[in-house]
Amino acid sequence: MNAQTVPAKTHATPDLFPVQDTWVGAMVPKRWAKRAVTRNAIKRQIYTVSADFLPHYPQAAWVVRLRRDFSRKEFVSASSEAFAQVVRSEVLALMRAGAPVA
Repeated sequence: MNAQTVPAKTHATPDLFPVQDTWVGAMVPKRWAKRAVTRNAIKRQIYTVSADFLPHYPQAAWVVRLRRDFSRKEFVSASSEAFAQVVRSEVLALMRAGAPVA
């Protein structure tokens, strides 16, 4: 998987404030998801999948940022099962790739 094929990226925030826990934020720009229902569906998948990975990440504030769109021609409805599965698989791959090796 290279930078061109990964639709999202994780960022560890700098030490601007002390963090005593692992936090995950989601950033889904209107540029890549025009409809609010689509942005919200993507964010829900990010939060759901990342909850399983929180113990594997160091204590910090993490941001998951969408870097490209999902085809509206392929996924007409943001509430479709196909869209949810594709987003979930992309987020799973991202979280596995970013998790530190124990």
